[in-house]
Amino acid sequence: MLGPLIDSLIRVIRSDDTWLELSGAPLPVEDVRRWAIRPDCGAVVVFCGTTRDHAGDRVGVTELHYEAYEAHVVPRLEALVAEARIAWPAIRAVAALHRTGKVALGEEAVVVAVSSAHRSEAFAAAAHLIDRLKATVPLWKEEVAPDGREWSPTASVIEEPT
Repeated sequence: MLGPLIDSLIRVIRSDDTWLELSGAPLPVEDVRRWAIRPDCGAVVVFCGTTRDHAGDRVGVTELHYEAYEAHVVPRLEALVAEARIAWPAIRAVAALHRTGKVALGEEAVVVAVSSAHRSEAFAAAAHLIDRLKATVPLWKEEVAPDGREWSPTASVIEEPT
């Protein structure tokens, strides 16, 4: 087994069973899906959050920009994965990757993948991870539209992890 790859800015943690990343580049969704496949797992759930042209009542969004408190993103993702592994011990591979910078419409801003022997654990853990990621990881999006730029009105105060 290769040891985990951890970059100096803590933007990536990658091992045989965990892939966490904060990236300014397009997310490698198909690579994540293939990486999550395991011979002992019959389920791989992949959730992709893609950018869209509206948010709440605001229409005509043309692009989004994501910012992060970078030093805290991957450590918080790591804590969420540990939490999920306790709640669903049957899960095997777990990935959570998020973009920063400009993200064009239709591109993935976030991807979460979970594999397990059975679908119920994979679905539950993936749903939990994306919900907790949005609530506890310090990431913010700015919407660009013909009428100007503004921070997403759906942004919430970041909760401290429990």
